[in-house]
Amino acid sequence: MGTTGQYRVCVIEDDPDVLLFLTTVLEKRAGATVLAIADPRDLPARLDDFDPDLVLTDIELPGVSGLELLARFRAESPDVPVVVMTAHASVDYAVTALRNDADEFLTKPISAAHLVEVVTRIVEASRVRRAAQRPTVVLAIGAHPDDVEIGVGGILSAHRAAGDTVVVLTLSRGSRGGEVSDRQDESLLAAERLGARLFLEDLEDTRISAADPTVGIIERVVAEVRPDIVYTHSINDRHQDHRAVHSAAVVATRSVRTVCCFQSPSATIDFRPTRFVPIDGFTDAKLALLASYGSQVDIRGYLEPGFVIATARYWSRFGGGDYCEPLEVVHDTADISPLSRTAATRLSDSHAGRTDT
Repeated sequence: MGTTGQYRVCVIEDDPDVLLFLTTVLEKRAGATVLAIADPRDLPARLDDFDPDLVLTDIELPGVSGLELLARFRAESPDVPVVVMTAHASVDYAVTALRNDADEFLTKPISAAHLVEVVTRIVEASRVRRAAQRPTVVLAIGAHPDDVEIGVGGILSAHRAAGDTVVVLTLSRGSRGGEVSDRQDESLLAAERLGARLFLEDLEDTRISAADPTVGIIERVVAEVRPDIVYTHSINDRHQDHRAVHSAAVVATRSVRTVCCFQSPSATIDFRPTRFVPIDGFTDAKLALLASYGSQVDIRGYLEPGFVIATARYWSRFGGGDYCEPLEVVHDTADISPLSRTAATRLSDSHAGRTDT
């Protein structure tokens, strides 16, 4: 019952008319996906795959009380908000429910407007709490193996040192730049050294599309890992794959609060960074990541350690520290000041070295 919505609500109510009313209101007015349960004995089998944002349960149910269900939810899923309902406006019921950590106590009949207000308020507050407790998730998207390590290898290393979750999505296996098996193994080695999760796709090198399947792949990964920050290619680049990945990523990451673009060796003079992130203390980590790509080191001058360090040293003239990686900011609406207190991942702290154009 219901369509995919912004909230997932499990409603437990044995009165079919009330259950229909609650379900209809939540679906139509709150845009929620509703799992409607008339018999609490069906709950364990049906709830496992639903992953609710909120549970709304009656107190008086056949075979079990809502307060017993509340105690069970609190033991098994302490982060999921629970709202209890009753047709009896009993102070004892309310006190007992609240002492058992119900998030709200509602007395029937419940108006549609009040129901929507309560569910919206509690779910949004819960999401804020969970986001505060959840590690920052960073997604770096590159067209080819070694792209993200060249662009933001220092920043990604700092993210990991700060305890953030790092995910790398590489959309091709770089067949035009070497043996696919070598480049695949090198990508895996770099991800292992970084401590990152790797999604390695197999789009055709030099023929990556700015539309599907590229957009669909990025959307799938974004839906799975739910990143807070995305790093990807700049549109200001001579390589057609880099431009295509940028365009696809901007579409596919429209729900992500912070999206920034890194510099590639093929970037044009139109690459104009507005943020310069210090990577002091992480230059060796970046060089180790780049050394993973042994098949490329001897044929790509921009992978030579002296060149890498000189580039980072140059960008530091616009930012703080001795070494920086530059970023073009697509959009940045997140409060990322708590991101890391270790240095390079403090993107908001690099405002001191930010020059808005």
